Amino acid sequence: MRAIRFAGSLVSALILGLALAGCDAPNEQEETDTVETEAANDGPVAVSAPEDVAGPPEDAERSESGLAWKVLQAGDGATPSEADQVRVHYTGWTTDGERFDSSVERGQPAEFPAGALIEGWVETLTMMQAGEVRRVWIPGELAYDDMDRPDAPQGMLVFELKLIEVLGD
Repeated sequence: MRAIRFAGSLVSALILGLALAGCDAPNEQEETDTVETEAANDGPVAVSAPEDVAGPPEDAERSESGLAWKVLQAGDGATPSEADQVRVHYTGWTTDGERFDSSVERGQPAEFPAGALIEGWVETLTMMQAGEVRRVWIPGELAYDDMDRPDAPQGMLVFELKLIEVLGD
């Protein structure tokens, strides 16, 4: 049910933002700087797939669910609960580097209830602090693999998320 609310946004985003990432990826420090620039940008920005999009690096942190992540920039704000509305900038890729959705490219942060998303996003967001930038590798079973959605990306998905603000419930 959580993912259904996100599904409508994803379908629209897939139609508008479907593109292949064919550019060379910047290094991790440049990516962090790029996220900051993109998040502050008022217009669309092209976003390249990160170098480690094929799978989580050895130094990634992992949860029991199979989620893996790296904190690219620490935050110092509030941590959302599942009941909180959040404002985020994000870009999503499949492990072959195909970008399938990006609020950054649209130039507009997304807002939604933290608990109304795919399981991997819910787990990730409820660990983050406002201002934090995190790259997360979400196993297919925590994303769209178990849904009857032919338009949704399948398998492990990689997202770069910036939790801009916790708006409350």
